[in-house]
Amino acid sequence: MQTLQVKPIGWILSGVKRDRDDSWKEVSAEIRLDESQFGPESLSGLAEFSHVEVLFLFDQLAESEVESKTRHPRENVKWPKVGIFAQRGRKRPNRIGATICELLGVDGASIRVRGLDAFDGSPVLDIKPVMAEFLPEKGSVRQPRWSRELMSTYF
Repeated sequence: MQTLQVKPIGWILSGVKRDRDDSWKEVSAEIRLDESQFGPESLSGLAEFSHVEVLFLFDQLAESEVESKTRHPRENVKWPKVGIFAQRGRKRPNRIGATICELLGVDGASIRVRGLDAFDGSPVLDIKPVMAEFLPEKGSVRQPRWSRELMSTYF
């Protein structure tokens, strides 16, 4: 299989350490771009958007913890075993996280966001503005009951 190399565009500064699984809704974080690659002009126009999608790396998860088959989400046996691609946990192949969060502001080569479920120091792979046309129509998302239970305290 081909190996790809990805270079971080920046890092997350939040103060949130690896001991958190839930209650991300009010967490504020700064994403500071790598200024050797990106200056403030990279964020020009972004402040016009209310939300951004942040792709980041779960770099604090050892590769030996990565799952590739089925497991109970959060190891909760009350929920069915499902494949790693049927859940959003961090123990996934390539350890890539993706979160849509509220954009609070742009300041130079940094942005402030709320609701980003990533740990302090995590490398950021990309930032994209959220556009309504990329989202499903309201009420059209289908998901199993166990996932609603899991997410009830997440944000």
